[in-house]
Amino acid sequence: MLNRSASSYFPNLGSNAVVQLIIALGVAFVSLGFLHAILLLMHFPPDVYDNILSHTALGNIHDYPSRFWTLFTFGLFHIGFWELFSNMIWLYCFGSLVQMLIGYKQVMPIFFYSLFTGGACYLLCQFIPGRFFTGYFLLGPQAGIIGLAVAAITLSPVYRFHFTPTFSVPLYVIACIFAFFMILNTGMDVPKILQLIGGGLMGFGYVRLLRSGYKPGDWIYSMFSSIEHMVTPQDNVTWKKNNRKRTQVLKGIQRTGNSSQSRIDDILDKINQKGYNSLSTDEKEILMRASKENK
Repeated sequence: MLNRSASSYFPNLGSNAVVQLIIALGVAFVSLGFLHAILLLMHFPPDVYDNILSHTALGNIHDYPSRFWTLFTFGLFHIGFWELFSNMIWLYCFGSLVQMLIGYKQVMPIFFYSLFTGGACYLLCQFIPGRFFTGYFLLGPQAGIIGLAVAAITLSPVYRFHFTPTFSVPLYVIACIFAFFMILNTGMDVPKILQLIGGGLMGFGYVRLLRSGYKPGDWIYSMFSSIEHMVTPQDNVTWKKNNRKRTQVLKGIQRTGNSSQSRIDDILDKINQKGYNSLSTDEKEILMRASKENK
């Protein structure tokens, strides 16, 4: 059976940030569900799983200093499948439009900046006097998705989704339906509503920064590029090294009838493509004999 890479199942995956996000969030959901299943099979008490959730979700501001990482993890997980399913539809809807209008390298920055801003609003609004905070934890990427929705409207307020040649729906109508369901899903909890507002404001602000000539998301891809450059061998260096070894072997070989001409050519090609160390013991002996024949 032939092994197939992820890019064969998802064409242009490297330049499709929306699909990358959907895959990442899907993997996170499956991982959390797998962990839950293991805990159930091992007969752990339910509060063990709840404790794990509390260490990935945003909760009380007073617990945050000891769980500072939750600002980076709360938006990566979902509790239920249908919540995941609906969020991925909205993410694909608005994210694809942003990707089409300003490129795939702006999708993830908008998503994560909006997510972090919404999470910060959720935590900070707990300082507001009154009994706004209900004590429930916050889990899910809604702030990031609404940031993409607002960014899409800011980029193209007159855009229309064409479902048939004669039927289309304005983008702002789709966004209003999305916002309605998102607010309804909060249970009218003020901190959760404010985190949606914070995410939307970041999506709007990000687009305004882009139009002003700033590039607030470029550093993310520059960092990944630098890391990839450090860990990936340079093709020209590898080629020079292999070519140098090939030249050394050629100098010691006189192609005579004592050794198979085609066999030596095949071995030399292998050195050029994969390096001298890729040769088997027999192939190295053939080269050694051919070299001695010339002495």
